[in-house]
Amino acid sequence: MEMLGTILPLVLMFAIFYFLLIRPQQKQQKAVREMQSSLQKGDKIITIGGLHGILDSIDEDKIVLKVGDGTRMTFDRRSVREVVKG
Repeated sequence: MEMLGTILPLVLMFAIFYFLLIRPQQKQQKAVREMQSSLQKGDKIITIGGLHGILDSIDEDKIVLKVGDGTRMTFDRRSVREVVKG
């Protein structure tokens, strides 16, 4: 019975840690992976560096953005932070 009294707080701390930190982070990573895999030509996106542009072409691991006056820039596909609606 004494052993249960020492193990129970550790199990509770792990459960709280899991539900408050680990699980939400896994959900966020899954959402980012889904967003990056569903990119399409013509999407308006923002990179992790804050650059706004229109997706011109997509490769397996690279994207080409059209920015400003038709300038094209190549980025790693993982550098996309979000797709802008509208």
